[in-house]
Amino acid sequence: MTADPGAGTGTGTDSDADRALDQALALVSRDPRGPAADGGHLAATWLRARESATRAGSAVRGRTHRVPLPAALGEVLAASLDALGDLPSFDTSAMDGWAVAGPGPWTIRPGESALAGSERPAPLADGEALRIATGARIPADTTAVIRSEHSREAGTLLYADRPVATGQDIRPRGQECRSGDLLLPAGSLVTPAVLGLAAAAGYDELTTRPRPRVEILVLGDELLTEGPPHDGLIRDALSPMLGPWLTRLGAEVIAVRRLGDDPAGVAALLAAVTGSSADVVVTTGGTASGPVDHVHPVLAEAGAELLVDGVSVRPGHPMLLARLGGAPGQGPVRHLVGLPGNPLAAVSGLLTLAEPLLRALAGRRPRPRYVVPVEGDVPGHPHDTRLVPVLLTEDHAVPLRYNGPAMLRGVAAADALAVVPPHGARSGQELEILDLPWASGGCFT
Repeated sequence: MTADPGAGTGTGTDSDADRALDQALALVSRDPRGPAADGGHLAATWLRARESATRAGSAVRGRTHRVPLPAALGEVLAASLDALGDLPSFDTSAMDGWAVAGPGPWTIRPGESALAGSERPAPLADGEALRIATGARIPADTTAVIRSEHSREAGTLLYADRPVATGQDIRPRGQECRSGDLLLPAGSLVTPAVLGLAAAAGYDELTTRPRPRVEILVLGDELLTEGPPHDGLIRDALSPMLGPWLTRLGAEVIAVRRLGDDPAGVAALLAAVTGSSADVVVTTGGTASGPVDHVHPVLAEAGAELLVDGVSVRPGHPMLLARLGGAPGQGPVRHLVGLPGNPLAAVSGLLTLAEPLLRALAGRRPRPRYVVPVEGDVPGHPHDTRLVPVLLTEDHAVPLRYNGPAMLRGVAAADALAVVPPHGARSGQELEILDLPWASGGCFT
């Protein structure tokens, strides 16, 4: 695997110039068959769509909260982590063995040991040795610590089996940091190691950016919630998948609801879009221009601004990203990610729009981009990027079968999706790789 040197991702506010450039690139990248071929949407290039999602999330002023250490896992530091004191806060033994003073051999102090967590022992006299445990406080006037396996006792005397260097196996006060030192900057992801560092430094709570709240709306009358498909009805594959997937992307999923295509369902969709308490509403289906595709009309009625209206990617072409609220009387800024209804097309939308949006809203840096050579030729779309499920071996990305828009069999066995440019890729060509959150570790939950 090799790093992609051109991995910069746009940040900042969504300016008029940015939107104009998005539209211009969308026009250039459109299918030459004309608007009717893509449902009338001005499709953005795949890369520009991801950059638009990152900019949209970065433009939102982040919330902060102060939480106990365990609750901060997977969130991002909103304030720097500074040393509250010296670490370690006292001279301590790095090994089990003997604290000694001066040259040997040394007289063993009888009936006494220095243990971790105990009072500091009395100072050592020159030529004296005291048994000491790892983590115990070093007596004053100690020259060095001799490991147990590097020493031998002969009656009341201690001998070293190898030369003794001044200060050996002693962790001096402030070796890791001094009071006030910057341990980690704001914007750092709170991992288990960060929790350990914070605890070692004396923190009980951390100030972090909370996870973005997400509400999922699954649209359609044709969906079954149990049993096998029958009579033109299909199982709802998205409800079981989207919640855990978005959680692994760092979101707090606050609700999953199913809405029909009838007038009541459309009214409920409008009410959810305009009244949700979530930072992001994720819808499935209804993003094209068919007779029951209601997302565009509902967004228009809600006064939403379309930031991405179709993407030149297969599967997942009719995905969209919209911004709502923010104006006086409209509540805080929210976003809607409209995913196509086909399962693999919805996965494409998650990785194209939802992931960069959620990372930016959470204050996380864009995921580093990297490339891997593909094993075997991969056919491409004449005009659009393709996202193809792959297995990652030690040296290659191996494309998987069953990669149609309605299929999950391929991605269920995959480690990642490979980004295939228009017209395809030849065997050995390096392709950008989008890790799936469970294969790459995802967010800590």
